Amino acid sequence: MRIGLIVEYEGTAFHGSQLQADVRTVQGELEDAVEQLLGGPHRVMLASRTDAGVHAVGQVAALDAETDLTAGDVRNALNYYLPEDIKTKEVARVEAEFDPRRRALNRTYEYKMTDAASPPAIDRRTSVHVRSRLDHAAMDEACGHLVGEQDFAAFAGPATDRDASTVRNVERAYVGRSGDMVKFTITANAFLHQQVRRIAGVLAEVGRGKAGPGVVRDFMTIPKRGAATHVMPARGLCLMSISYPGSQPGRLPVR
Repeated sequence: MRIGLIVEYEGTAFHGSQLQADVRTVQGELEDAVEQLLGGPHRVMLASRTDAGVHAVGQVAALDAETDLTAGDVRNALNYYLPEDIKTKEVARVEAEFDPRRRALNRTYEYKMTDAASPPAIDRRTSVHVRSRLDHAAMDEACGHLVGEQDFAAFAGPATDRDASTVRNVERAYVGRSGDMVKFTITANAFLHQQVRRIAGVLAEVGRGKAGPGVVRDFMTIPKRGAATHVMPARGLCLMSISYPGSQPGRLPVR
C-alpha cells in the first residue's frame, strides 16, 4: 500500500530535500527512519524540491510499504526515529497511484523578512533581517504583477533546465505585516529554481524605496533568464502547503 506523509523540517542543517551522497538531506533522514521502523530500505518520494537551508511545514512525501500499524502509530514511530529538526505531522493511506509531485495542484511558499531595529534572536534561522524599514504596501502592490500565467524566466536560477519552459501560473501573491515581520506569500502550480527568493529580492528593493512597484512588471515583460540577480538567503523561505484534488489545501488526499 502507499502511505502519504506531511513533513515539517527546519532546513538549516540540511543540504536540501533531495537525496545526495555523503551529505545530510530530508529524504535521507526520512528513508533512514522508515528503514528502522519497517526493517528494510524503502524509497521515499517528495512533492517539492527545497534547496539547502529552506524550511517546510507542509512538505508531502509518499512511500510503498506493508504494515499493520495504524496511521497514528506510523507517525509516532517515525517521529521517534527522526531527529529533532524533522518530524511527520500527518500520515494516511493514499491511492496506490498517488504521486506527491505530479498530482499536486499548487504549492504555497512564504518568505519572511524582519525590519526591526536589531536582528532577531528567536527567528534568526527562519527570517532575514533587513536594515531599513520596509514599505510593505508598495511590496504588496508589486505582487499584483506576478499573478497569472506568465513567463518567469527573469526569476529563474542557474539550476533551471535550459530546455524547460519557464512559464508558471501564479494563483495569488501578497505581502503583509505583523509587527516587525513582513511576509511574502505566493501560490503557484510550480516554481523555478530560486524563483521565490529572486522575487523576494526584488520586493525587498521595492520595500526599501530603491525601485517602484512597476519593476516587477518590467521583469515580466522582458523575460531574460536570471535577470533578477538579487537572491535572498535561503533561511527566510518556507514551503507552507501543497494542495491535491479531492482534499483540503495542506491535507493529504486520503484513500
